[in-house]
Amino acid sequence: MSPNDVSADSEDTLDLRLPEELLALFEEEGTGGHRPWPRRTGTPASAFDHTSDDLLDRIADWGPTATSAGAFQLVPVRLERDRALICRWMNDPAVAAFWKLAGPESVTEEHVRARLAEDGRSVPCMGTLEGTPMSYWELYRADLDPLARHYPARPHDTGIHLLIGSMADRGRGLGGTLLRAVADLVLDKRPACARVVAEPDLRNIPSIASFLSAGFHFFAEVDLPAKRAALVVRDRSLRHVM
Repeated sequence: MSPNDVSADSEDTLDLRLPEELLALFEEEGTGGHRPWPRRTGTPASAFDHTSDDLLDRIADWGPTATSAGAFQLVPVRLERDRALICRWMNDPAVAAFWKLAGPESVTEEHVRARLAEDGRSVPCMGTLEGTPMSYWELYRADLDPLARHYPARPHDTGIHLLIGSMADRGRGLGGTLLRAVADLVLDKRPACARVVAEPDLRNIPSIASFLSAGFHFFAEVDLPAKRAALVVRDRSLRHVM
């Protein structure tokens, strides 16, 4: 599931009446590193990562969550620790087709640094399963993102981008399991958030299927500058029935 650099330059957008503080924000517009991964999945992320991400209610402190595949945890990215591994994943042809970030480590670094520079509106994370990093995530404030110009955004809508790193972890339902777990984490840890959203490329059928199996429902097709996307939504009010 790729961000594909959603741009704010599209003329074909909805005339949304966003709060003034949100509009102001729009205008403002691996493993060989120095910090090893913790050996125990129960170690709080805040013990080794001090990312400030108040706009997303401090993901670093969310801790692990139980899934049918094992203990899963979101750990905010540290470039010196994670750059090489993320770059390797981005150069997998199946990933590169949608993320479009294949190339040397500098390409990965530039992308991640741009996310880290967004004042907490976007938090890139490694997803660890039983303590092993196996996925890359970006959680972001969809209501503060250019995406909000393409659908009727609500305050605190939270967006997700995801890639599963290893081919061995794909095609066996793990994506849906982890997406459900992360969406539940967002709704549990962010009480102001009523919806979790995503915008997978319409051509990425496996990604769309994973979101639907995770309790998201199809909301609309949206034309974004870099892709035509399926906007999918998981509503707090429906989380226990879908």
